[in-house]
Formats: sequence, structure tokens, C-alpha cells
Amino acid sequence: MDTRLLELLVCPVTKGPLEYNRETQELTSRSARLAYPVRDGIPILLENEARTLTDEELGL
Repeated sequence: MDTRLLELLVCPVTKGPLEYNRETQELTSRSARLAYPVRDGIPILLENEARTLTDEELGL
């Protein structure tokens, strides 16, 4: 994931920052508790495509 692109992308729900997880190939929004998939290098920033992050994943 290009770091310059990551700086421009925001969570579509909260408009907050996203973090890239290389292991899971996801962009995560801690404030929305959602993980958006990245498929073939393309972020899928649709709420209905995202999965909910667990407390464990958030470090709570």
C-alpha cells in the first residue's frame, strides 16, 4: 500500500484515519471498529464490505 495514498484515504463512516495491516490486507478504522478489505491492491471502502473488529484486535 502506497503511504501517500494511505494519507489521503479516510474511513467513509467516521472520516477518521485508516491504518494498513499487511498481514490481513485490510485498512482498519479504530474509531468505527471496522476493517476494510484491500483486494488486488484496491481498497474497498464500503461499509457493507467491512468486517467488525473485535476488542482483542483493538487491544482492549
